[in-house]
Amino acid sequence: MENNDTARILAQFEIEGMVKEVKPLGNGLINDTYLVVTDGDTPDYVLQRINNAIFQDVDLLQHNIEVVTAHIRNKLEAAGTDDIDRKVLQFVKNHHGKTYYRDESDKYWRVMVFIPESVTREAVTPASAHDCGKAFGNFENMLVDVPEQLGETIPDFHNMELRMSQLRDAVKNDAASRLNEVRDIVDELERDAHEMCQAERLYREGRLSKRICHCDTKVNNMLFDKDGQVLCVIDLDTVMPSFIFSDYGDFLRTGANLTAEDDPDLSHVGFNEEIFKAFTTGYLESARDFLTPIEVELLPYAVALFPFMQCVRFLADYLNGDTYYKTKYPTHNLDRARNQLVLYRDVRRHDGMMTDIIHRLI
Repeated sequence: MENNDTARILAQFEIEGMVKEVKPLGNGLINDTYLVVTDGDTPDYVLQRINNAIFQDVDLLQHNIEVVTAHIRNKLEAAGTDDIDRKVLQFVKNHHGKTYYRDESDKYWRVMVFIPESVTREAVTPASAHDCGKAFGNFENMLVDVPEQLGETIPDFHNMELRMSQLRDAVKNDAASRLNEVRDIVDELERDAHEMCQAERLYREGRLSKRICHCDTKVNNMLFDKDGQVLCVIDLDTVMPSFIFSDYGDFLRTGANLTAEDDPDLSHVGFNEEIFKAFTTGYLESARDFLTPIEVELLPYAVALFPFMQCVRFLADYLNGDTYYKTKYPTHNLDRARNQLVLYRDVRRHDGMMTDIIHRLI
């Protein structure tokens, strides 16, 4: 980004101090992010371009975030928590009172106060998995009494019935003439589809509720202090109503896979029991007070749901000709789909183990 562009955008926000330097920050795949360094004792900031191709209702997006961060701040203040400014994100308003700015080229920008002496982590260990489970459970716990209804920033993001419908459309159309080579995967997914879609049926029956969830629970979506303690949950764009399975199951899909989701060597794929135990222990320490019996009962289902769902999504994209996910080679999406299917199978082999551990913890 050119310096003149940066200065023009930052001038729209009520920031303190003189800008000394602007440089890229992090390796996010969705939004463009920059660190804004100021002179003297004034705060540094994070400047971010919101990807409105994905988050098409930016006003809704920012409203959700404003409600959630204000609610968490009130909870921390009521509890007498110290160092609150490092434990919840703080967004800067523009000169018209909004927490975002739309420029003349229809790009959307926002500014946050940079949290000093904080780091992110990439590796998932039993220790970090426990901390993540506790932090994400606590995040949900603080938001159980949010005073207003939030909207879905990505409608039907984790709707398994919709994802199966999209796969069936891809099978019917066979746009890239690839169906014959993946018929075995399609048949296996169809065999378990009814069971994997049970959350939507239970919701319609009134037996399962949606809560305010993070919906992108990865270890690098929280900040740690220099001593390794969790400061706060970050990357709040996907915070919206969802089943708690979104936060619990999606972390374990990536964190408890013994290899990367696109590793083509399926002998490397497997379910890491130690990561599961650590994350579940931490999650239930902070979430057990608000979870209903049916949510607890279905936690093993949540662990299986997300590799199943991701397999469906990768396979549908492969059949459609790789139109959604970025690929590095022709069978990249197929390798991803097979990887997630093997993980799903291994998770299902651990159903009894997961149920026993959850019951003992509860």
